[in-house]
Amino acid sequence: MHGASARPGWRLRAWDRDDSAVLRGWVALFDAWSLATPEPGDQEPATVAEVVSAMPQVLSFLQLSAGPVPVDQLLDLLRQRVTELRTERCEVVYDADTTPDAASAAGNAPARPALAAAAGPAESEAEPADPAQAAELAPLLDWALHALASVGALTYGDGQATLTPLGSWAVWVKLEQICVAAQSPAGNIEQSAEDMLRGCAQLRPNAARAEYRAWLAARPVGSAVTELLAAARGEDALLRGLAFEALRVVGAPAEPDVRAVVDEPALRPYALLWLAEHDGVDPEDAHEVLTREEATWLWVDTAAAVADHGEAPMLVRHLESALQPTVPALLKEVRAVGHPRTVQVLVALAAAHPDPALAKAVRRAAFQVHTGGH
Repeated sequence: MHGASARPGWRLRAWDRDDSAVLRGWVALFDAWSLATPEPGDQEPATVAEVVSAMPQVLSFLQLSAGPVPVDQLLDLLRQRVTELRTERCEVVYDADTTPDAASAAGNAPARPALAAAAGPAESEAEPADPAQAAELAPLLDWALHALASVGALTYGDGQATLTPLGSWAVWVKLEQICVAAQSPAGNIEQSAEDMLRGCAQLRPNAARAEYRAWLAARPVGSAVTELLAAARGEDALLRGLAFEALRVVGAPAEPDVRAVVDEPALRPYALLWLAEHDGVDPEDAHEVLTREEATWLWVDTAAAVADHGEAPMLVRHLESALQPTVPALLKEVRAVGHPRTVQVLVALAAAHPDPALAKAVRRAAFQVHTGGH
């Protein structure tokens, strides 16, 4: 927005001259497919979440099939995957005639849970489909396929589904990212968000973004975003910044979660910058959405990351990036924002700065913050 008028942001303008930007925009839409069509209102939210988590396996099967696949076959695959997810959470469902009490009455033999796809079928019989579970999942599979069709990832009709060329390409890229990351020296695909971000801290930006994409491709978007935000809430300021870089790779599907943390002081500046860029503000101008206090808080947080992980000259150069025109003005506002790492940052800056007079002023400010003075 510019006054009372609206004009395309830099992302939309890039689409006119950069085909890869168009593809990235579509991939963001593809990743957010579950938001494209309202979910059935009569379904349990937990079951909807399980189906969303299971759909990557269904899409992979469609990609490998390279042609139409009957919906009944997809439903059977979805049922197996949902059962696996429930098994991983130890939601053991017992057959009606095989409850723990019945097992004990039959001679204390252990009950055999009806776990589709986890323990697998018995040697002499195939795992029978659960009609009740199939009936439960059928409308959700129908919803998911319609949603994916609405974003152009597949065609759906006449009892079968087929990936479009664009959908096949997107699924293939995600599978390739998983394989590459698993084989690469920096492969962090199986790590937690925090460990993955630590592993990417020393990588160049492009290499780090490739790791983020591979890590994200290997897990449901919702749980990945939750894990990244949890890492951002930690004490390590470097991981906080890297978490939001990874969330930039996520794009549109992360918007509701990022918007929800705007009121958390430690995350607010990062979230506001993320949302501004997501709304089309040029990254070079995004800092204008921050108040003076928020910008100062972010300056201290970034300085804490540099102090913990960088070298002294980097911390001195960071001093030059402050909004305040003079060091005394900066120190005054830094003391006022109440960042929990203020004392450590000022002590590190004083030790690193080559100007004795300035270093003395910074040490004095650190002492004042430490003692609660002004």
